[in-house]
Amino acid sequence: MSDSPVETLFNILNESAQILENRLSVPYLEAVAMTGENLFSGSIRQNGIAARDESRLENLYGTVHLEDFTREQIRKAYQLAILKGMKANVQANHQMTPDSIGLLMSYFIGKFTEDTSAFSILDPAVGTGNLLATILNQLSGKNITAYGVDIDDVLIRLAYTGANLLHHEIELFTQDALSQLFIDPVDVVVCDLPVGYYPNDAGAADYKLKADEGHSYAHHLFIEQSLRAARPGGFLFFLIPNGLFETKEAPKLRQFLKEEADIQAILQLPMTIFKNEQAAKSIFVIRKKAEGVKAPEQVLLASLPSLSNEGALRQLMAKIDAWCKENIQSGKI
Repeated sequence: MSDSPVETLFNILNESAQILENRLSVPYLEAVAMTGENLFSGSIRQNGIAARDESRLENLYGTVHLEDFTREQIRKAYQLAILKGMKANVQANHQMTPDSIGLLMSYFIGKFTEDTSAFSILDPAVGTGNLLATILNQLSGKNITAYGVDIDDVLIRLAYTGANLLHHEIELFTQDALSQLFIDPVDVVVCDLPVGYYPNDAGAADYKLKADEGHSYAHHLFIEQSLRAARPGGFLFFLIPNGLFETKEAPKLRQFLKEEADIQAILQLPMTIFKNEQAAKSIFVIRKKAEGVKAPEQVLLASLPSLSNEGALRQLMAKIDAWCKENIQSGKI
């Protein structure tokens, strides 16, 4: 049996990254970024590689013609190589949003922007760029201006290389996303919220959602920063822990959201996606308050069935379609 296109491309990425990892003594994740850059540029861009290894790399790259692959095939193969590197070097900030969640997020962004042919989008915790790339792939019929921010330079490099391989124009910033952003207000914000404490108490002091004592919740600050980055009437799509509104800081968060935004939807993701109940998450959709924009008469609340249950999924999608027609004002965001 021949390999699938995704497996074929992954094998090339993996083998060439291993050569670079061993010969240049760099971590595998960095080698993945390097080999992606080589594939995109059509040349070996690293110095200090022995002629024998350079020949091996050229032979590997010579078997790949990126134009023969779809954007989704390239994204998935690149994602598999990154996931391999993350398993070998697990860090709290080295996490990738699962494909199933990325596809659901893309679907909901598509529904909420159905009457809009062009919009801008920001992911303030872009990581490797997989969530943003999934959205851009799925909504390829729209003219989307994309921005991503992350403090980790390795992740940003992976996101940059991935964007090049997919021919997506994404403006990326290596910085603390909770410091001042130099990005014009956007129509849409999407974020797989980094859950935990923000260690920079001085930086947190500028936020309404700062903790009264001790470190502040980073995920709360990301929500506030995202609302700052959104233009009035803009939509924000967050991946939140199911216990977001059950902590001691939750009353302050509820009050803040009441003042700054209108809650649109809370969509609990199926437990089958997660390892355990503590890891379970939901998609949380809000809209920044704006003159002339009405809050929905009823918030869309739903628990998504297992993604393998096609009948139940179709019923839920019909419910979501009906809610969107009744509650989302037509016209531009």
